Amino acid sequence: MSELDPQEYTFDLSGGVLCLDFANTVSERGGEQATEHLQRFGNLISWGRQTSVLDQRQAEELARASARHPRAAATARQRAIRLREAIYRLFAAEAGGRQPRAEDLAALNSALSESLPRLQLRRRASRFEWGWLDQPQALDRILWPLACSAAELLASGELPAVRECAAATCGWLFMDRSRNHSRRWCDMKVCGNRNKARRHYQRSRAAL
Repeated sequence: MSELDPQEYTFDLSGGVLCLDFANTVSERGGEQATEHLQRFGNLISWGRQTSVLDQRQAEELARASARHPRAAATARQRAIRLREAIYRLFAAEAGGRQPRAEDLAALNSALSESLPRLQLRRRASRFEWGWLDQPQALDRILWPLACSAAELLASGELPAVRECAAATCGWLFMDRSRNHSRRWCDMKVCGNRNKARRHYQRSRAAL
């Protein structure tokens, strides 16, 4: 029997890059009622499986390990949230033309220094590829590819394409890969349509 949550939350993965999808595990950052989607360690496992950071076997092993060590799992969840917030602030600062905070970069570098020793080359079929050590008891294993994803994006030529949603209360981050680099919303069907409806309402009120 699987220990995974049969009614797990389905995460929105519209960020375009792993680290941005993780930063977006909080909804309505700019509003008065921000919603935390990593309320327990099981949510972290669900996110890892939905993004393919974990396969089914790894997710189930991690669920069993967290059930055996609930306090350690709670600590790992808190570490994940701290890293997420540092990642969010780093990219939000870049997207907004602000100077990133030194402590956020230090937090990412600290996570990176713990992650890189777990990265190794392995041979699959006829080629070599990067992979992570298979350590099913490591409750912080989801943080390893996250730290690398954030570092790679920060040091890449794609950094100027990072955007923060223009909706006042959203705060989600995404990659603007549109042809003319004019994308403003994390999801046109959600924040874009809300903004259109709000402008329509304001024009209708002004016409009265």
